Amino acid sequence: MNWTLEVVVVPVSDIDTAKTFYGEMLGFNVDHDTRINDDFRIIQLTPTGSGCSIVISKGMTDMQPGTIKGLQLVVNDVRAAHAYLEKQGVKTSPVQVYGNDGKLRLADETDDLNNRGFVFFNDPDGNSWAVQQITARP
Repeated sequence: MNWTLEVVVVPVSDIDTAKTFYGEMLGFNVDHDTRINDDFRIIQLTPTGSGCSIVISKGMTDMQPGTIKGLQLVVNDVRAAHAYLEKQGVKTSPVQVYGNDGKLRLADETDDLNNRGFVFFNDPDGNSWAVQQITARP
């Protein structure tokens, strides 16, 4: 039996601000924007190439905005992802790497970032995201 994670609910305070952030700034595909009535609306967005989507909503969850921590995206080139996010106006951390001592530090040009390179950012509500470079899997 396969168990696939396909949707994660991300609690937000303003659904239109969140739609702009995820859809326009991050470039997630807006799969649907469904308004049932003035008190219930669901927007599903999917990162390019992902099998898992996020849902932002009004009236669907009682989770507090900004309480999701540690959502993670994976890319082939974290430096390119960092440059893209910065160009889109997303405030990010610098590119960082876990060193051989297990501590996170600023990356330099000589670092092998495969599986160890990261960039971090928050959405407008403070939900936190990590972007990890994985170019080869063991």
